[in-house]
Amino acid sequence: MAKVTITQVKSIIDRPKNQKLTIKALGLGKISKSVSVEFTPQIAGMVKKSTI
Repeated sequence: MAKVTITQVKSIIDRPKNQKLTIKALGLGKISKSVSVEFTPQIAGMVKKSTI
């Protein structure tokens, strides 16, 4: 699979608990932090769930 870079651009303050946990599971937590992960269906679902 291909690698994808995910960057957090907004704060997780005032977000639902499930979105906060998803952001933490992706390895994010601070604004402007980036992670590179394999693009799998699980990661695609996590990204979709944590975006607004």
